[in-house]
Amino acid sequence: MAISKELKNEIMNKFARHEGDTGSPEVQIAVLTEEINQLNEHARVHKKDHHSYRGLMKKVGHRRNLLAYLRKKDVQRYRELIQALGLRR
Repeated sequence: MAISKELKNEIMNKFARHEGDTGSPEVQIAVLTEEINQLNEHARVHKKDHHSYRGLMKKVGHRRNLLAYLRKKDVQRYRELIQALGLRR
């Protein structure tokens, strides 16, 4: 249930801070958000797939940690990112 390479590259290009950026918190959070959205849909359809649900929870926790790091490091970048991704409604 991984996202396609094309979609992942598109997300990386959209949220990259500079050319070739693949590791900034913004990129990592954006990729995780897409993976979480896809796993969420899978979990909705396959209610008894506990293994995938556990993977979903691990990704949610990882994204939460990255968001906390970005919030501590630069609040403005954090606010722009959550606005762009539609988080924290």
